[in-house]
Amino acid sequence: MAITYEDIKRVNAEIKMTDIGRGKEYAEVPQRVAAFRKLYPNGSLTSELIMYQDGVFIVKATACDENGNVLGTGLAYEKEGSTFINKTSALENAETSSWGRCLAACGIIGGDSICSAEEIMNAKKQQMEMEETEKRAKLKKLLEETNSDVAKFLEWCTDKCKREIKSVDVMRDKELDMAIAQVKKKKKKEREGK
Repeated sequence: MAITYEDIKRVNAEIKMTDIGRGKEYAEVPQRVAAFRKLYPNGSLTSELIMYQDGVFIVKATACDENGNVLGTGLAYEKEGSTFINKTSALENAETSSWGRCLAACGIIGGDSICSAEEIMNAKKQQMEMEETEKRAKLKKLLEETNSDVAKFLEWCTDKCKREIKSVDVMRDKELDMAIAQVKKKKKKEREGK
């Protein structure tokens, strides 16, 4: 039996969407896989490791119907250690993302985005982690420029954040913002005092 556009529309309408902020909804990969199985119960979804080099995985997924006809493909890239989950599961993460993109190429998207909810959340996490890394470097530089007593500063941070902070490297986004503002204030006072 040939799958029609109406069949694809029907399974897309059944996909449970996930709101990941700002009112935009995305389909999670398991939802797309379930929709694929409804359309092609005897079809196949396979994965192939295209490349692994310097901690980078590239995975290709291929969806075929029961006769082996290729319906769509998808590629995904993940780097070991780029996020908390990628410290242990970068390959699996790349495989899941490649499935999501492959099924989107088959028309199984749920909403209006090829990206899956997992891909968007992972991208947001990576962006936040990069921003935190930049803020940590900025704070360390400011502490150095102001000849701050780092131990006393970390005591101040512990008091303000209501949790023990033994290093700038364990500070979270909002804590970093507060700490940077405090050191900038100190730097400004030093400039005005000279």
